[in-house]
Amino acid sequence: MRRLRNVKIVATLGPASETREMIGALHKAGADVFRLNMSHGSHDEIREKHRIIREVEEETGGAIGILADLQGPKLRVGVFEGEGPTLEEGADFRLDLDKTPGDVTRVCLPHPEIFAALEPGASLLVNDGKIRLKVRDCGEDFANCEVITGGVISNRKGVNVPDVLLPLAALSEKDRADLEFVCELGVDWLALSFVQRAEDVTEARELVKGRAAILSKIEKPAAVERFEDILEVSDGIMVARGDLGVELPVQNVPPIQKRLVRKCRAAAKPVIVATQMLESMIESPMPTRAEVSDVATAIYEGADAVMLSAESAAGDYPIEAVTTMDNVAQEVEADPTYTQIIESSRKADRTTVADGIVAAAREIAETTDIKAICCFTQSGTTALLTARERPRVPIIAMSPMVNTARRLALSWGTNCIITDGHDRFKLAVISAAKAALAEGYAGPEDHVVVTAGVPFNVPGSTNILRVAPCDERLIYASDPE
Repeated sequence: MRRLRNVKIVATLGPASETREMIGALHKAGADVFRLNMSHGSHDEIREKHRIIREVEEETGGAIGILADLQGPKLRVGVFEGEGPTLEEGADFRLDLDKTPGDVTRVCLPHPEIFAALEPGASLLVNDGKIRLKVRDCGEDFANCEVITGGVISNRKGVNVPDVLLPLAALSEKDRADLEFVCELGVDWLALSFVQRAEDVTEARELVKGRAAILSKIEKPAAVERFEDILEVSDGIMVARGDLGVELPVQNVPPIQKRLVRKCRAAAKPVIVATQMLESMIESPMPTRAEVSDVATAIYEGADAVMLSAESAAGDYPIEAVTTMDNVAQEVEADPTYTQIIESSRKADRTTVADGIVAAAREIAETTDIKAICCFTQSGTTALLTARERPRVPIIAMSPMVNTARRLALSWGTNCIITDGHDRFKLAVISAAKAALAEGYAGPEDHVVVTAGVPFNVPGSTNILRVAPCDERLIYASDPE
């Protein structure tokens, strides 16, 4: 299913979008990748969603990506007697390991690792930052705090500790079980929540064993500080602005988003901008103008994908939300200013033959009447490098590896086609020309640029480029071998 835009759309599935009819409609409306939130739903429910997505994929004939999002280590307070108390600003409040129900003076925080890392002056944020506590003094099993921002506190509300690098395992026991389940199921991307350091990613990679690509969610200050190290060991990045906006001043998030997107682009690794993009569409068929501007900003920055969370998972208007994103993307990408911004922000260190080949393909496509860049790719690297160039013409990523095609569904501008394997470049060129014609990217009188690696089926070996006519007879005439 050809899209009329380059940026991809990720739609989260949930109670509002778990039927066969709705998933098919969301894909038709513009969803390129479906997110399965492992914080909600049983393994049987996740398996059923996966099955339906693959059925839709088979019917439409394209490649649909599936992203499984692990819950990560959740920090929560315990329970209270009766209804949750109201904490007053300036009051004392104690966190400890005592499992006795809490009251207006204290509550259990069943995470000894937090107490081990806390220091006086550290901040604790409860219920998405609505309640702010400041540590006065602490020990191995308690923290006496001052209430900086008060409010109602209730059972099992989440806790954020922005000032401290917590000695938490990157993967909980639930995460480990979910990881093995979704990798065996056959998801394409695995998202790691609350990443703090590169070691968190390498630990997960050892468990994944190549069965899925790994996407690191940047939602903690520690991850921002160590971003280059995390990016190096990750296959992709999600700028998860929800928790990031809780643990950092909200005004810090936009410049961080812009920096992270540019660094991902330079590294040729897909980046998703996520959280509250069309939040009002959970209950309204129309977005706010500010939300539309937010989505447009991410697209102008060159993000590979924008994501819907509750809007498509639990909202009243999931199809309308996807359609809105699709419409915004098409309008932005048709703006001449978009091309100027994208090209002025193009920055990459080209040090390999493959870098040079894809850069040349983009230059040729932009200076002559080329209709598409067709790249044959085994592992997906060539397509990612081509996408990094952000060419003005469509990218047709052709691969005999169905898993590669599905993973590339997340990458900017890549139109993925599963093709037969080839052992001769001429056959690859003919296959590319046929694909460009069949998918409507070019006509019989047009030309495409074809890149590949010779010998074939060797990942990372891109070393050849050809400008080819789309008329198969002309290909044979110019190369009778």
